[in-house]
Amino acid sequence: MRSLFSIFLFLCLTVSSQDTMYARKIIKKLTSKECFGRGYLNNGLGIAANYISNELKTLGAKPLFTSGYYQPFEFNVNTFPNKVSLKINGKEMIPGEDFIVGPGSGSLKGNYKVEKRDSVTYKASEVRFIINLKKKLTYSVAIDEAKYCAVDVLQSKAPALIESAEVNIQNKLLIKHLNNNICAFIEGKEKSDSVIIFSAHYDHLGGMGKKTFFPGANDNASGVSVVLNLVKFYAKNSPKYKTIFVFFAGEEAGLIGSKYFVDNNTVDLKKIKFLINLDLLGTGDDGIMVVNGAILTKEFELLNKINAEKSLVKEIKKRGKAQNSDHYWFTEAGVPAFFIYTLGGTTSYHDVQDVAEKLPLTDYADVFKLITAFAERL
Repeated sequence: MRSLFSIFLFLCLTVSSQDTMYARKIIKKLTSKECFGRGYLNNGLGIAANYISNELKTLGAKPLFTSGYYQPFEFNVNTFPNKVSLKINGKEMIPGEDFIVGPGSGSLKGNYKVEKRDSVTYKASEVRFIINLKKKLTYSVAIDEAKYCAVDVLQSKAPALIESAEVNIQNKLLIKHLNNNICAFIEGKEKSDSVIIFSAHYDHLGGMGKKTFFPGANDNASGVSVVLNLVKFYAKNSPKYKTIFVFFAGEEAGLIGSKYFVDNNTVDLKKIKFLINLDLLGTGDDGIMVVNGAILTKEFELLNKINAEKSLVKEIKKRGKAQNSDHYWFTEAGVPAFFIYTLGGTTSYHDVQDVAEKLPLTDYADVFKLITAFAERL
């Protein structure tokens, strides 16, 4: 008996190990310089999309559309493809580490005297240029171009008094930039019209200039890795219901890809039994958070019951409705949905420090088991 138990335990550990290894392979690729922050420079988002669709094909997931895996849509986005430099009081500042550009900024070049307006703000008198001092640098995406230029400077790297700033920032507003949601499915065992959807956004913030990019390991290469691992799992273990896997673009620009998916009735919304959206899945030291858990009480109780039975994650916390990820438009359309993210561990978020090497994947295997058990018992 001990021998059989040892073999069983070994197999379980091997499966978990392989899944984590596969996750790290995906995360490493999606956070590489080649994908350049999975944004709008150097075709970073396109390279990531091609990689994900190739993985889906290899794993045996069918394209959701007759034309293939892609659902194209367009939106404007502001970018900084060329020069991004800043000197403060003559000292060169490092992009991404010492400063970031305001995502909606326009182009500006020159050497300007600046005046202190308050404890964290400086402005140039002759041009529309603003310096904001920040305790942490947090980048984002803008879909339009402002009539000013702004930079956020890390407070710990700034001098006690800023007197001058030499700026060379060049922006380019991309009009109707092409993006793609990536959609695939695996048929279910039951002959039912019901559909389960697993989703994760694969876009991130891209980069600034020629060298600086935001890797986006936790946000959201981690979530993409979980959904691809779900594809891998269900390809070998047929799901109960028809299961659709969606990788959204445009999340960081304002949940644009998921809104397009919902607005175009890509899947009959009435047939969606449940949607599980996954983002920030790289930690888990302190358990998980479930957005909509306070609203969908029956489903939240089921999640907790499974967790208690299997002793998986440390704690399951709940929130109400929130417009903070791609589940939101489904919720607004009446589709029951959870947005799940892990708690604790790395604090890197929307910065250049969100790298693959920092992700502990603390409770990756247990969160995966919880999600699959929940989908099976819905």
